[in-house]
Amino acid sequence: MKYNLLSLLAGLLFGAGLIVSGLANPAKVLGFLDIAGQWDPSLAFVMGGAILVGLFAFAVARKRTLSFLGFTMRLPTNKHIEPRLVVGSMLFGLGWGIAGFCPGPALLALGAGEIKAVVFVASMVAGMMAFEMIERRKRSSGGESRGYQKN
Repeated sequence: MKYNLLSLLAGLLFGAGLIVSGLANPAKVLGFLDIAGQWDPSLAFVMGGAILVGLFAFAVARKRTLSFLGFTMRLPTNKHIEPRLVVGSMLFGLGWGIAGFCPGPALLALGAGEIKAVVFVASMVAGMMAFEMIERRKRSSGGESRGYQKN
């Protein structure tokens, strides 16, 4: 119960941050990405602030064995950059640049009833399902799968 309540509060805080920062507004995001036109650099400060918070949080997390909620800390250890990571990052950036959404703001806009968000989220879910189907086929045919293992 405590975990679910804190998860809800973290999600609400994240959503509020997206609204306040302007990341939930596709026009603002596209203005940030338009470096050859009417560039809006304000989101660079938002991202810079997020990076600073992340650096601090990971520095603290590396020194701990348990999370603040009492769960075992499991931080990423793989430092190898694989082609699928690069291709996935490029696809993410392409989708972000075309739609002006990334997953968090898209879900926020979906909740607000934006039609563009419906199309984006449907496409995102279809991509996730296609990835899962490909990974299952690889596993069932004995092929190597480097996806995340489920707990």
